[in-house]
Amino acid sequence: AGLKTLLLNISRAVSRDVLITFSPTAGPSRLNTTEKGKAGKIHLPREIFQSLSSQTVSVVVTVLNIQQLGVLKEVNQAAQVLDNTVVGITVGESSISGLQDPVQLTFAHRQLPHGATPQCVFWDPSKGQAGGWSSSGCVTQPGDKGTVCSCDHLTFFTLLLNPALDGSTAKALMAVATAGCGVAMAFSIFTIAFCIFIRCRFRTEETVRINLGLHVNLVGSLFLLNLAFLLNSGLSGRTHPRTCGVLGGLTHYCLLCCFTWMALEGCQLYLLFVKVLGIYIHQYLAKLCLIGWGFPVLVVGVAGFIGSYGEYSIQNTDHQFIAHLCWITSKHLLVHYITNCGYFGLIFLFNIAVFGVVTQKSCSLQGTRAVQGHRKPWKVALVAAGLFCLLGATWALAFLTYGISSTPVLYLFTILNSLQGIFIFIWLVVIYYPKTKETTGSLSYIIRHDKTTTASQ
Repeated sequence: AGLKTLLLNISRAVSRDVLITFSPTAGPSRLNTTEKGKAGKIHLPREIFQSLSSQTVSVVVTVLNIQQLGVLKEVNQAAQVLDNTVVGITVGESSISGLQDPVQLTFAHRQLPHGATPQCVFWDPSKGQAGGWSSSGCVTQPGDKGTVCSCDHLTFFTLLLNPALDGSTAKALMAVATAGCGVAMAFSIFTIAFCIFIRCRFRTEETVRINLGLHVNLVGSLFLLNLAFLLNSGLSGRTHPRTCGVLGGLTHYCLLCCFTWMALEGCQLYLLFVKVLGIYIHQYLAKLCLIGWGFPVLVVGVAGFIGSYGEYSIQNTDHQFIAHLCWITSKHLLVHYITNCGYFGLIFLFNIAVFGVVTQKSCSLQGTRAVQGHRKPWKVALVAAGLFCLLGATWALAFLTYGISSTPVLYLFTILNSLQGIFIFIWLVVIYYPKTKETTGSLSYIIRHDKTTTASQ
């Protein structure tokens, strides 16, 4: 089940092309008039047979159902395989590549799902650790009733349905992202100025000064990331390849700085709410800055050394280029999965755990005399939402943007991350700028009261 093979013995001196049909259910067979137009077709040029030395050769065509067999599955594959069908072609015992007259495979299909872009690929065992799909040497010609794949070699082929955006949605997302970056940069400046003002006001409060210093660095990294994105979207496609590589590395560096400072925010909250006693680290904020701004330098340096940065193009469903970004190139997507997806995934899990501890601690203190009557429910909810945003929860939506039905999530991801600077600004105002002395049920006051309570216990 899931494996059907056709074996043909064909003379080396064949004077015409060989035509074979295949389908996911019936398997491969010789072309006839009744099957024409109802199944996929394989066109083998006579160049293949004329280059062989033996008088007769065996042509083996194999149709695999990879879902039933559990084979040829790429790690972190977001695209779908059409009908779970893979077609393997071998002629003789030698490897055939570099054909002037390419092999043509026509994958028959009905109307493709909305937002899916077909791509002709073959299985490359040397890609990654366990192999993967590659499009090198193949040309994709999409049609209404089928997609023609023209490839210059023989191996296992299939048609991937890559999730893509239509032109109008892509332009709208780019417009929202560009406008959001401008708004975020403005509020980042307001937030940094506000933090400096409050830090001067609480000169004797070492914990508050460290917290505000952390917030300033996080907001500063967000400002640099938005600035790098605006430069990237405005200059990419019109720059020298080396300049584009530098710009891509700069954007990656700013993104990693944001993730790192989110992790440091989580660590600081853990130390404040869990390890509330007996903590003193000399030059604590300076050491955090060394980690927050220094660690991404090492990652970007290694990625740049292997040539990971360059022009990255985004296509829509009409196979038109809608955006050119200086970013991690398609050949080094493993770098993206490790340094961005994997790194942020670990940070997000840690920060979610810290958020749970902080929420539980705050709820337990709501009934105490220290904060009773001073923190209204709406303010508690606002503080929790701001803290959730401070720890980078909005970035977790990126894990839901894979698939052909992810357009609403893309809009939500773009809008929320554009508003992250606004959320942090409002959160800081609520936490650190009480209107009266009686409303000092702020984060710092809860921390001080929790230390006193813990000491008494």
